[in-house]
Amino acid sequence: MKKKALITGITGQDGSYLAELLLSKGYIVYGIKRRSSSFNTERVDHINQDEHQEGKRLNMVFGDLSDSSCINHIVRTIRPDEIYNLAAQSHVRVSFDIPVYTSDVTALGALRIFDAIREAGLNDTRIYQASSSEMFGDVSETPQTEKTPFYPQSPYAVSKVFAHLMARNYREAYGMFISNGILFNHESPRRGETFVTHKITRGVAQIKLGLANKLYLGNLDAKRDWGYAPEFVEAMWLMLQQDKPDDFVIATGETHTVKEFVECAFSHADLDWKKYVEIDKRYYRPTEVNLLLGDSSKAKKILGWEPKIKFNELVKIMLDADIEKFKAHKKA
Repeated sequence: MKKKALITGITGQDGSYLAELLLSKGYIVYGIKRRSSSFNTERVDHINQDEHQEGKRLNMVFGDLSDSSCINHIVRTIRPDEIYNLAAQSHVRVSFDIPVYTSDVTALGALRIFDAIREAGLNDTRIYQASSSEMFGDVSETPQTEKTPFYPQSPYAVSKVFAHLMARNYREAYGMFISNGILFNHESPRRGETFVTHKITRGVAQIKLGLANKLYLGNLDAKRDWGYAPEFVEAMWLMLQQDKPDDFVIATGETHTVKEFVECAFSHADLDWKKYVEIDKRYYRPTEVNLLLGDSSKAKKILGWEPKIKFNELVKIMLDADIEKFKAHKKA
């Protein structure tokens, strides 16, 4: 019998890649999407789906992590073998503007899922909780491992810490299979356009094609550990195939500044970044996380996972995709 997987946040970058991965492994996949006045399913529209026929390999259902009764109904109806909780208000800068909503969805949303599974008595259901490197915040040690203390620097990061610790508590208190994936930054052409990496590659593509002449950015000195999203979702799946649940750091083990990302993108486009980039203080955060660098030795040892796509190749993949996209728009 085919396994059933439920993905929250399926319309996001990670959710779309994870859906493709699980479908390739023969799963029946259900994805939760919020009701909206605008369509937001472009990342999964290429996958065969039917919202009204159960039994299709990909089924979309309406839901919201802020609605406990809705989550309970979905869980009891689908009775999934695996749940991947990827949904969140995940923009760090925006979390300062909407901290209550961020906390409700990102922190309490995860708790609603854990409790729905517990109350439904689905003892064999395995849960993946998407934790974040932002939880480390003002880091106390470098590189960061599963044992590094958390010092979150944003409402988003605080919410992720809550969900991470609640996952651990439900695991220990009720014997539930919940694994936390502490994922460091991971990018792709499907990354949200407001995130700095995609903002950079889109901006460079537009400048290259004569569609823009400036790129406005914030802090260029922040250092991040950037990986490739399709590789990172494979680690999520691997966590739920183990004999017991655990917490894993998923990272490349390399750190680069935003400035290096800018330089690399403009270099691929044969442009001088200094002629086009301007600093806009509006993009600075009230509290900044200056350095994130992950140690995924545990994941390599236990999961057999390690990254393959390196920094320069990642930037090129994203830039090439944006250039092709804007070329098509230009022709249209």
